[in-house]
Amino acid sequence: MNILLNPGPVLLTKRVRESLLKPDLCHRESEFVELQNKIRSKLLDVYKLSAEKWAAVIFTGSGTSAMESMITSLIPMHGKLLIIENGVYGERMTKIAKIHDINHIVLHHEWGEEINLDNLNNELQYHDEISHVAIVHHETTTGRLNNIEKIASVCKKHGDISLLVDAVSSFGAEELKFNEWNITACASTANKCLHGVPGASFVIANRDAVSSMSATPARTLYLNFIDYLDAQDNNKTPFTQSIQTFYALHEALEELFEQGGWKNRQKKYQNLIGLVRTEFENLKIKPCLKRNESSCVLNSFYLPKEISYQKLHDELKKDGFIIYAGQGGLKKSFFRISCMGDIFEDDIKRFLSAIKKIVV
Repeated sequence: MNILLNPGPVLLTKRVRESLLKPDLCHRESEFVELQNKIRSKLLDVYKLSAEKWAAVIFTGSGTSAMESMITSLIPMHGKLLIIENGVYGERMTKIAKIHDINHIVLHHEWGEEINLDNLNNELQYHDEISHVAIVHHETTTGRLNNIEKIASVCKKHGDISLLVDAVSSFGAEELKFNEWNITACASTANKCLHGVPGASFVIANRDAVSSMSATPARTLYLNFIDYLDAQDNNKTPFTQSIQTFYALHEALEELFEQGGWKNRQKKYQNLIGLVRTEFENLKIKPCLKRNESSCVLNSFYLPKEISYQKLHDELKKDGFIIYAGQGGLKKSFFRISCMGDIFEDDIKRFLSAIKKIVV
């Protein structure tokens, strides 16, 4: 079995994999409703959110489907969205806004660049009609962990500007302060830090913010968050869900809590990626970002001299390890390593031994 060092899908535990073999269910029966309700409750429990103030809605689809639901469903027709870009996934939010004709402006940065708070402040000051700011928490293009706390602080200076957060690659392993950071909603997925399987995603949203959208016409049918919330709050689902991926997400959440929650998962990731960074330093493989700029979930590194990504990938795959290329124009200059999933110190040590054979 290959050890997946890519940022999702992740290696599953035996327990999560076996949960896929549970009985088939009809999505209109009480057994499915019970499963759906348990997952919704547990998603809120990850960050100790009140069910009276917050709602979790589950979709069948990748993290991008949850992100598209969040952006299309929670911006009122009279609102305006500012999208902060510093990687592929920030730019994907802009594509969503364009496709659905959502009134927006973009604060662009180069991939991996730190968010310029002065420029953010200037945009909010100049465009006082902005109602929401969208930001990727962990931009896996480079592994940068964007500082949501500082961004939220700038937004608070300009009134009640809400944050829409892409937490696809951070939910379950990085800190998220929903109330303090004025987060209206965040989107995420089962198959990254939660260690479920691809095919289930979710949005957690502030119920008051959702209720204010009741008079806004829907921009999408299948991904209309408002319809999903109404149905799931009433023990229904608007469309057929992927039952087996829901089983897996429930089991993965059970494991997360048994292992001590998101803080312990963060510590595990920090330890594993710390082993990688330390040994890479000895091998003269340079990180693209400093430790305090990077998420614990994924780090990016410059390719060793005279070794192409394809050679590095193919040689490591022979030894049972899958790494990830840089995206776009970065694919020829760096590679990425993630330690999510059912991975342990012995796996990382074997990976480091394998890479030594290539670069030394």
